[in-house]
Amino acid sequence: MAASSILEADIILAGGGTAACVIAGRLAAADPSLRILMIEAGPPTLEDDAHVQPARYMSHLLPESVTVKFNVGKQSADLGGRAPIVPCGQCIGGGSSVNFTMMGVSDMMPLLQKLETYQVAPEQPTHGYQGPIKISRGGIYSNVGQDFLNVAAQYDKARGTTEDPNDMIDINAYGRWQKYIDQEKGRRSDVPHNYIYNRQLDNLEILTGYQVKRVIIEDGRATGVEFVPNARFGGDSSRGVRVAKASRLVVVSAGTFGSPPILERSGIGARHILEPLGIHVVADLPGVGENYQDHNVVFVPYLADDEAETLDAIFDSDKEEIEKWTAQWLADGSGKMASNGIDAGVKMRPSAEELELIGPEFVGHWQKVFANAPDKPVLWLGSVCAFVGDRSTLPPGKYHSLAFFSQVPASIGHLHITSAEDVDAAPDFDPKFLSKPEDVAVLRWGYKHGREIARRMAHYRGEHVPGHPLYPEGSTAACSGDAKPVALSESKIVYSEADDKAIDEYLRKVAATTWHSLGTCAMKPREQNGVVDSRLNVYGVSSLKVIGAQDLPAEPRLVSCLVCTEDVCDRHVIAPSNVCANTNSTAIAIGEKAANIILKELGTAA
Repeated sequence: MAASSILEADIILAGGGTAACVIAGRLAAADPSLRILMIEAGPPTLEDDAHVQPARYMSHLLPESVTVKFNVGKQSADLGGRAPIVPCGQCIGGGSSVNFTMMGVSDMMPLLQKLETYQVAPEQPTHGYQGPIKISRGGIYSNVGQDFLNVAAQYDKARGTTEDPNDMIDINAYGRWQKYIDQEKGRRSDVPHNYIYNRQLDNLEILTGYQVKRVIIEDGRATGVEFVPNARFGGDSSRGVRVAKASRLVVVSAGTFGSPPILERSGIGARHILEPLGIHVVADLPGVGENYQDHNVVFVPYLADDEAETLDAIFDSDKEEIEKWTAQWLADGSGKMASNGIDAGVKMRPSAEELELIGPEFVGHWQKVFANAPDKPVLWLGSVCAFVGDRSTLPPGKYHSLAFFSQVPASIGHLHITSAEDVDAAPDFDPKFLSKPEDVAVLRWGYKHGREIARRMAHYRGEHVPGHPLYPEGSTAACSGDAKPVALSESKIVYSEADDKAIDEYLRKVAATTWHSLGTCAMKPREQNGVVDSRLNVYGVSSLKVIGAQDLPAEPRLVSCLVCTEDVCDRHVIAPSNVCANTNSTAIAIGEKAANIILKELGTAA
């Protein structure tokens, strides 16, 4: 393609992540006469083992990875002086192609049923059986996951167990966790391979390795985009800006990190941010880039015995182990390569006694967000049969981790551009992780509860001490790098005030993103700092939509309903300030709903 050439399409998708691939696949299949162009900053993913083999997901977090973009936030005392790093998918399929394949749901039942083929059990009323995305329990049920579930069921009897921890109805029960993995083939069940790559879509053109710079707006209408080569892949942006024209619609679908910069460089955003950068304000929308939210996760490492089935060797790229499990994966789709190592977990909601344990810092947030929503969990906790983190100095051996993340943190951040022209300029990004004491209190509870389960597991052989709090000398809560499991009836560890302080300091040093970033182009009324309306249209500009998890609002109810077809709905409350789920499910569902909206507006049946 010559640098001066202008591409033409009916619909342009600025970004090729999860929601974008759903939209592109649905629109192209529904109306072959539509010319659709999708422009993605990252590489393609077609039949790449790093994407289709589930157990390779940790490879995307290596520093040399080109399938994610590492967004660096501001240094913060709330994080022990760290600058938080938040990866986001930058490849065809976005997070769907690189995430931990964790399956989780919110209330958008009809859309979620439409997208999934549930392979765990037949005839479950809350699941779907004819959708593109396969849901299973993966190719192996590790003995570590079984160990966790066995102990949890006996230690925490008040919560009990469930056959389906993602039934969209019940919480507070431990269960085997479902995954975005095809039970029959053992493959990651991602969006591009199941909405695009597996179909003959001659009317869909995909450009990879290009960053959309801005939307072209003429007389208040979006008419196209400007885009440049991505320097990460050897592209030379000095070759000039390229142009693609859209006759009908421009969709900004670049995710929580990508969509706000495109809008702001286009003149859509807060006046006080745009004008100092010399950007003409097309639509003064102060909500662009605000309302950044995430889930804060901690992976607490424990030593495992030699009999534990873990993914450590695969994570270490051990050639012999990879060849062994790849052969089994190719033969019948089973084994460790068809697993993410996360076999069991629970969506936890505290009892009255546990609320006391969490502490007074959490009371206000509990009353505001959770008290009147009995189906809303506070914390997710589960087992990971591997060490998760920097493995460069990790002693050889087997490990397992107890992971937990806060479902609806109180801390809210922002993301804004710092340059009108340079698409690679570092943004003004501050996620505000742990800036609220209630968020630390919830994670403190998660650490203590997870440790009690871990030390009762048969495969437990002690804590990996460097990955735990540094307790005061003489503390009864001190960790041990050489220990055997304690009895189920063993008393809980008693933590002093000084111990709690040590845990809080530890959490500030290790808490990180769960890759569940959302909210930066919120759907809500314009006067409430909304960016898009009930039909995903950007306020103040015609023929322009923003679609993806960045649309989720800061308010407890959407302006419109993503479940049914009504603009305002009192029956379905589906998008709270954060979603108590893995956000990939939400992004796919939003993509499905967006495709329906667009097809209806175009006069084409879905």
